[in-house]
Amino acid sequence: MNEYLKPTPWDSRNFPLPTFQLTEYSEAALQAATDVEGHFSVKVDPLDDKALLQKYGFYYADTLMEPYCYRDKFLEEEAGDVFFHENYDADDILTIAEEAFQGGRYHRDFQVPNEMADLRYRNWVKDLIDQKLILAYKQDGSVKGFFAYQEENILLLAMHKDIRGQGFARPFAAACVKEQFERTGKDQLITSISPSNPASLNVFIGLGFRLRAGKDIYHKVNGSFY
Repeated sequence: MNEYLKPTPWDSRNFPLPTFQLTEYSEAALQAATDVEGHFSVKVDPLDDKALLQKYGFYYADTLMEPYCYRDKFLEEEAGDVFFHENYDADDILTIAEEAFQGGRYHRDFQVPNEMADLRYRNWVKDLIDQKLILAYKQDGSVKGFFAYQEENILLLAMHKDIRGQGFARPFAAACVKEQFERTGKDQLITSISPSNPASLNVFIGLGFRLRAGKDIYHKVNGSFY
């Protein structure tokens, strides 16, 4: 395969097309995707000239910001009285995930059918469960939230719809961050959030997180999903 096209098998298993991530933003890399069937993504600095993307048929999909927090800046006192469990029913986690993650970049990609975007996120969460990277939050024995982490990376955080909108988002997120700091011993934690989700950004900023420059993500499709 061309040096500019990196296959992404975790995506291609969900779609009827091959999937690739461009290894760099350059005309040579964009040109490499011209005659290949598949779904392509490329990450671009927000201030970069986007003319080449338009020339080669790439379209905007999302932006990912990078909130980060050092342990000594984390507002631990915001954490609620939350305990996490390693034992849970995977179906309970998947039910919350399917309902909570409807605004991702693949759902926003007009070329990708929603049911395929749903499948992508479901399979990702299954992978995290299989890798034992998820901790569950329970109320009265029922799973009401979860978070996934790996080393310094906060991967996912979600609450059941029954407990959303009740002022619990910040205490829950703070409890997740506190748990991850304690389990990993890391001095810094990092996550990624789209600006299209300002509520989550505000929650993390309210816990002592700061923002690094993000990346704009562009997609292109050669072929059909049907």
